[in-house]
Amino acid sequence: MPSYENVRYEVDGFIATVTVAREKALNALNRHTLNEIAWALGEADGDARVRCVILTGAGEKAFVAGADISEMVEQGATEARGFARAGRAVGDVLENMAKPVIAAVNGFALGGGCELALACDFIYASDKARFGQPEVNLGVIPGFGGTQRLPRRIGAGRAMELVLTGDLIGADEALRIGLVNKVFPAAELMTEARKCADKIASKGPLAISYARRAVRKGAELSLSAGNDLEAELFALLFATSDQKEGMRAFLAKRSANFEGK
Repeated sequence: MPSYENVRYEVDGFIATVTVAREKALNALNRHTLNEIAWALGEADGDARVRCVILTGAGEKAFVAGADISEMVEQGATEARGFARAGRAVGDVLENMAKPVIAAVNGFALGGGCELALACDFIYASDKARFGQPEVNLGVIPGFGGTQRLPRRIGAGRAMELVLTGDLIGADEALRIGLVNKVFPAAELMTEARKCADKIASKGPLAISYARRAVRKGAELSLSAGNDLEAELFALLFATSDQKEGMRAFLAKRSANFEGK
């Protein structure tokens, strides 16, 4: 198991929790932290025990307050390109995992923090959460996928407004525009995220993985090609033990015992 400096990785039952843990820096993302997040997510994806992942930030103030400006300020174009690629790599890991990831946003999710949450499958937020892409205030633009994932989630017009103004929005506004799925009182956020993760973990793991793939990959395809992908993944599940168990359990009016096989 890797040794982490800026990330906590914990497994409880079927659920892995990855916590960005640079609380004194409001969990800001430097290169090392980005690498550790990618490693922890990879560890969760390869852990046979894990069926769902929760990604959150340490402390009460921030999920991730952004990229670490102290590391960025003196970068030239070559270093900045490498830093952007490190951020993109985390998003790529999140998108290509077999297991779903819930972002539990407990405070500031700004810049790279908002981009990290956007790469997750969906977002639960504390009522104290704040979201934004304020990079233009620093003379730059989002570099970890914000200009691409934000419009895909909330539409081009709203995304353009947030990116060009650099404005921050609260949890209720984020819910209204579809950036987050649900908002909870701060003290209840992790309980509610865990409750959802437990529900997902109770379903067929292969079905969850294939459903996730169909939605994510299908979004990049034409409707016809997306339907072809869905039909193929649907058919492949009929070669699994989980499909037989799930349907036999339904007919027998009992709970299914899925094994991911």
